[in-house]
Amino acid sequence: MAILEVEDLKVYFPVKAGIFNRTVDFIKAVDGVSFTIEEGKTYGLVGESGSGKTTTGRGIIGLETITSGRVVFNGADVTSRKSKSKDMRKDMQMIFQDPYSSLNPRKRVIDIIAEPLRNYERLSKIEEKKRVQELLELVGLSPESIMKYPHEFSGGQRQRIGIARAIALKPKLIIADEPVSALDVSVQAQVLNFMQDIQKELGLTYLFISHDLGIVKHMCDEIAIMYKGRYVEQGTKYDIFQNPQHIYTKRLVAAIPDIDPRNREKQFKFRRQVQKEYESSYSNYFDNEGLAYGLQSISDTHLVALPERG
Repeated sequence: MAILEVEDLKVYFPVKAGIFNRTVDFIKAVDGVSFTIEEGKTYGLVGESGSGKTTTGRGIIGLETITSGRVVFNGADVTSRKSKSKDMRKDMQMIFQDPYSSLNPRKRVIDIIAEPLRNYERLSKIEEKKRVQELLELVGLSPESIMKYPHEFSGGQRQRIGIARAIALKPKLIIADEPVSALDVSVQAQVLNFMQDIQKELGLTYLFISHDLGIVKHMCDEIAIMYKGRYVEQGTKYDIFQNPQHIYTKRLVAAIPDIDPRNREKQFKFRRQVQKEYESSYSNYFDNEGLAYGLQSISDTHLVALPERG
């Protein structure tokens, strides 16, 4: 069952100029993105900085104004900014990229985690404290940490506090925007495995945004590759990693480091082959403006941005 359906999502930012500050152009941060996420699954959005992946997530949850398109969450259209949308959006929460800046340094842990509870539920002080302590235990932190400040925790612990805040209202969907990119490599695996554990325990659905294909391969069931606001390829984990078709996807896959020294020569040849293909057949994958073509279906699960065949 689909929990999130995104149809032709566009997020444009106006470019203003002149003494009258008139709009002269638009930055097309997201330019016609469509996808569906099945309940309980993890859908990955991958791309370099500026590809539009974070803006897509922020547009879906309402942190950016959508220019056009439609977002259907749990059977309800949440695109319009109506009063009812607030109730629907409590089932859709976000984990932010930087655990250092996303937590208010002046607030104690109890106030940080309890903030969404205070917005949506009427709990007594005793009930609120108990709920926050339960959430801290769930994310692997001591309930006694309730009166501490963010600076008293490590980066991984801070991100766990952010996750506790995100799951406080028992949401159905979590948009995770680069949730481990600000953490040390040694801590990243712990947080990612923990996210998978609570996904199974709570029945969560993830929209997982990242620039790191290695992490996405570990986390996601279905993956989409973005470039300049458009999809260049979408498919299952197998489609993207074992059968990439778009040259941009191939370059990303080729860039994944292989720690096995026996594979280094093979990987080097693959990278050289991909770079040669990129230089010789660029127009087969991008139009005159350097933008991806529309998606074409090459299998039941695999879509690739290619020019239409005449």
